[in-house]
Amino acid sequence: MPFIVVALVAVLTADVLLLARSGQDVGPVRAQATLKQTPLAQRRPQQQQGQQQPPPVTTVQPVEPLKKLHKPNLFVLTPKPFTNELLRKVAKLRGVRALELADAASVMLDGKRVQTLAVNPSTFRSYTPKVTASSDALWQNVAAGDVAVSFVLGNDGGLALHRRVASPAGTLRIGAYATTGFGAVDAVVSKNVGRTLGLPHDNALIVSAPDTNSETLRKAILRRLPKGTQVAMVNPVLPQPQTQTRTWPSGSFMTGEQVTVALKAAASKLGRPYVWGAEGPDTFDCSGLVQWAFAQAGVRMPRVTHQQWVTGPQVPLSQAQPGDLIFWRLDPTNPDYISHVAIYWGNGKMIQAPRTGDVVKISPVHTRNLAGVVRVSPAAAAKVR
Repeated sequence: MPFIVVALVAVLTADVLLLARSGQDVGPVRAQATLKQTPLAQRRPQQQQGQQQPPPVTTVQPVEPLKKLHKPNLFVLTPKPFTNELLRKVAKLRGVRALELADAASVMLDGKRVQTLAVNPSTFRSYTPKVTASSDALWQNVAAGDVAVSFVLGNDGGLALHRRVASPAGTLRIGAYATTGFGAVDAVVSKNVGRTLGLPHDNALIVSAPDTNSETLRKAILRRLPKGTQVAMVNPVLPQPQTQTRTWPSGSFMTGEQVTVALKAAASKLGRPYVWGAEGPDTFDCSGLVQWAFAQAGVRMPRVTHQQWVTGPQVPLSQAQPGDLIFWRLDPTNPDYISHVAIYWGNGKMIQAPRTGDVVKISPVHTRNLAGVVRVSPAAAAKVR
């Protein structure tokens, strides 16, 4: 086999769990960064005379300006709320520079089960991608009671800006698109809104430790926190080199028979509707179609696009073969995020589940915001978490 350059390190994710009850409030470590406006959120319109608007959740305090960005490296979930004692244990670990508390759970929004964080807008914004962190309007809207949804959920999932959607606590306004960079998290609300939604209190912790081996720190945190704690690496810091040239031996990739089965499986779903978060067999989102089709060929694929991005070596588009995966970076709130995937069909065409309002289809490959092409290795795919 020829030499192929492959990235060995990728952003890892963990699904946010439905966790239990609230506990005592612990103040987050504050951090701030330079202001810059983004078109992805507009300031809430002023109430006009005679116009009825829902009352705010609480008195809205101005969101503090940011002066510094913190790179999140680990995302921690515990079965019970963090206490001051547990926070001190993490803060004392070598290399930890900043911590930020949040509330995490799965919430029904617009009939979709969405992994959601409830945060302090003034401090949490420093841990998000620069474009997201820089928007005053975005975070003021969240503080005022809006929900900010990921670009994928908003754009592909049909949750238009300023639309009101059903939630367990009544309707919520979509105030912004804001991909946080924390894996499967697709919605952010304020702590006050989180309370009305019934989210558990202080069960999530973002850790910034940019100069420390993330895997070593992850193991140290797990040793110090209660049983059942989960720690996912976000923007992991791992020993160099993070990329290397390696030889993929014969048998590393899908057989011709497996490729044929996967392509036929995907083609059997032509015309089926796109539904955000759907994994089949009758509706699909983009990565759900990939996971389902490859499963028919006996290949275990991870669920989301940025995990599927690291299921094998990258190859030039000019060398793409049927069954390879094609990826795009389409998210303006997090330009490095892998947000869409399709299966290469051959002859310059791909099969994909595009977005809400569309269906599974075969269409020409386009290269705008193309991230790259990946040749799937079943062994590598099975190891991605």
